[in-house]
Amino acid sequence: MIDTHEIFAVAIDALRSNKLRSILTSLGVIIGSASIVLVITIALTSRKFIIGQIEGVGSNLLWVELVKNSNKAQPLSYEMTLDDLQAVKDGIPAVAEAAGFRELPTEVIVNGASVPVNLLGVTDGYQAIRRLVILNGRYFDSLDMGVGSKVCLITELLAKRAFGAENPLGRNVRMGELTFAVIGVYRERVSTFGQTEIQDNSVIIPFTLMSYYTGTTVLRTMDVQAATAPDVPMVRRRVLQLLNSRHPANAEYKVLTLTSILSAAKNISLALTIVLVVIALIALLISGIGIMNIMLVTVTERTREIGIRKAAGATHRDIMFQFLLESFLISGGGALIGILIGLLLPAIAQLFLPGDLRVPVSSFSVLLAFAVTCSTGLFFGYLPANQAANLQPVESLRYE
Repeated sequence: MIDTHEIFAVAIDALRSNKLRSILTSLGVIIGSASIVLVITIALTSRKFIIGQIEGVGSNLLWVELVKNSNKAQPLSYEMTLDDLQAVKDGIPAVAEAAGFRELPTEVIVNGASVPVNLLGVTDGYQAIRRLVILNGRYFDSLDMGVGSKVCLITELLAKRAFGAENPLGRNVRMGELTFAVIGVYRERVSTFGQTEIQDNSVIIPFTLMSYYTGTTVLRTMDVQAATAPDVPMVRRRVLQLLNSRHPANAEYKVLTLTSILSAAKNISLALTIVLVVIALIALLISGIGIMNIMLVTVTERTREIGIRKAAGATHRDIMFQFLLESFLISGGGALIGILIGLLLPAIAQLFLPGDLRVPVSSFSVLLAFAVTCSTGLFFGYLPANQAANLQPVESLRYE
């Protein structure tokens, strides 16, 4: 019986004698294993980024809106008001904060030209809920909110567009017939890419001032923040009950939560990951077939060698082990190279990404890539190994 060390040496010599063939056979394995690592890394990074963007809008949030009927006008009694907002704050203990706003499309005069802007009248608590970052100046104080001071906050983009490099604080902006003094420049803590009421050219004013000019206390949207994440379903239910009790029976309200959006994002991320992993596995399957094909050719070429080794005392198990070892070396070596590539590319990509975006490499992806790749090599190497082990010594020695 030939010892393990000798079998290993024979397998290495066999691969060395056909370097180009071994390298080309390993190429598919390298691509497949690198793909698994990269797919899982990309999936984790994209999931972390998307969820971070959603959670960055605010924590434990609910958005309440009146469901509009496009076919007919709805009574004013259906609309949410400041009284509804106060009732939510006072009547639901699990509510940590609540705020509302109303939009008014208008224009601001910039360098003699009219620029469309989104005028937002906001109530107390809006900054805390929407987690606005004040870049310059200040936010509204209680006096601004109470008496409806003619002051405003503008976005960073609008400040540059209207005032260039000059300090916008204390300067006036004119919107239609209205003139406001700029007291601050703000931005969203996490960019929502225009998917919220805050746009590139949004101007924020106190809701009391908006009410004075429009003559109504109607809210377009009510933002509600639950004290904790587990409270969100209960708060959602209680908010709907409260609004239904304060408005006519035909009024219908919809409540959107981060929970449903996060769940959808996670499901989409999982589905995308599965699809990409399946594609990577198909690449490994093709490489496995390539390994089997090459090993079958190798068995045919080395038929006489197998006969000599059997005549010298090699057993069925020895021959089987030798060819399985060769398959393992091809797949395992390719897996190691592919994993290194899969780890190197994210490290290089990290140099070109924003500082707050990290590319996590999962140890699970490394283990999965190595295990699946080696298993593929052994699985597809079994048939050639078994064929080699079943060759008869006498017939093998006669083979030319």
